[in-house]
Amino acid sequence: MLERTEVRRYGASARVNHWITAATFTLLALSGLALFHPSLFFLTDLFGGGANTRAFHPWLGVVLIASFAILFVRFWSHNLWNRDDTQWMSQIGDVVKGEEERLPELGKYNAGQKMVFWGTALLIVVLFATGLVIWDEYFHGLVSIGTNRLAALVHSLAAIAAILLIIVHVYAGIWVKGSIRGMTEGRVTGGWAWRHHRKWLRQEAKGETHD
Repeated sequence: MLERTEVRRYGASARVNHWITAATFTLLALSGLALFHPSLFFLTDLFGGGANTRAFHPWLGVVLIASFAILFVRFWSHNLWNRDDTQWMSQIGDVVKGEEERLPELGKYNAGQKMVFWGTALLIVVLFATGLVIWDEYFHGLVSIGTNRLAALVHSLAAIAAILLIIVHVYAGIWVKGSIRGMTEGRVTGGWAWRHHRKWLRQEAKGETHD
């Protein structure tokens, strides 16, 4: 039973879905970096050597796209842009200074979280599509050498962008104290919800929200 000062933020299935996606992305990043440059080849030891890393990496991508697809269906409606997000962005100085009393009331996510969500979705689609093109074991010879090389370049650039975006995501989760608890324990304090996502808290009190 939740304490009176706590608010349910995420259900168990949402948290499991999130952490499977996060763990898969981490393994993909490590295996991808291992294959990206000779100086990072030592990372293949984590996967049992170079051959195993090359075999595991694309299949991890399949797991990621499946897990993220479920996550996307679950959360996309909470990440639609609205006027409050535009105002929030225009007052980014107040956000950085922590003067949230000057900001508009927010739903479940703020503008920064929404940009990370949509940016991650776009990059994962690009990574998956280009990954298929360069997955030689199954798709060798289906495209020209030039297309294959272009796909490899786009895949690498998208991977770097995705890693940077996730670093921002993790940093923001640590920076806003109490946020990580929502995804580890599934609940946040009433004070946290009131301070950062007051509109969502009002909806939650009326029973209008879900995962």
